[in-house]
Amino acid sequence: MHMFTKQLSLRIILLISLLALFSGCSSNPESEEESDETASLAEYEIYQRAEASMDIGQHSEAIELFQKLESRFPFGKYAQQAQLELIFAYTKNFEPEAGIATADRFIRLNPQHPKVDYAYYLKGVALYEMDIGFVERYLPTSTNDKDPGRAREAFAEFYQLLKRFPNSEYVPDARARMVYLRDRLAAYEIAVGRYYITRGAYVAAANRGQYVVDNYPSTPSVVDGLNLMLESYRALKLDDLVKDTEQLINKNFPAS
Repeated sequence: MHMFTKQLSLRIILLISLLALFSGCSSNPESEEESDETASLAEYEIYQRAEASMDIGQHSEAIELFQKLESRFPFGKYAQQAQLELIFAYTKNFEPEAGIATADRFIRLNPQHPKVDYAYYLKGVALYEMDIGFVERYLPTSTNDKDPGRAREAFAEFYQLLKRFPNSEYVPDARARMVYLRDRLAAYEIAVGRYYITRGAYVAAANRGQYVVDNYPSTPSVVDGLNLMLESYRALKLDDLVKDTEQLINKNFPAS
């Protein structure tokens, strides 16, 4: 009986091994066929497929195809265009870090490329999207107290675009985004100044307000900066500065 059980166990193990072997054999030809099909595509065909994927919002698939095109045809006709499209695809696929790295690589390797302005623009957009964040994109939450590091980087990148390529077709959109970023940076300074007020750090609060007035005079936050200064000067009993600031507010922002 023991011998029979042992033989039965061996037969079961052998059967399972054979099934696994056949399963592997049946799946291999399909994967090889798929790999061969992709490998046989010409450069233009891969580019067309990637573009088609982008058009229907299949950004992950487009990224994979652009990567294959770049690796298989690094000096091909569509290689550099694929790199630019890849930056855009990464941003649309919520992978801004990859988009920024790809943009930096393109700018470094192709500084004289006729479309290098597009790389600067896309890098700025990627940083801009990182500053907004996924949650803020869909929920009405305030970003005033969030670290504006990415906002500063995005503003600097758009500034480079305007400085280097003033006639670029991407300048109008970059300018519009810079307006938002400037307002965002000013609002952050006000948020920090308000925090200083709650901590009784009135000199630091006044300095934040002054910084906004000096550096972001065209933003809605400038009146908040003046009020921040006024509140701080009152707390510090600096009567002359209180009077000067009140006159400045009444003259320029009577409604406030």
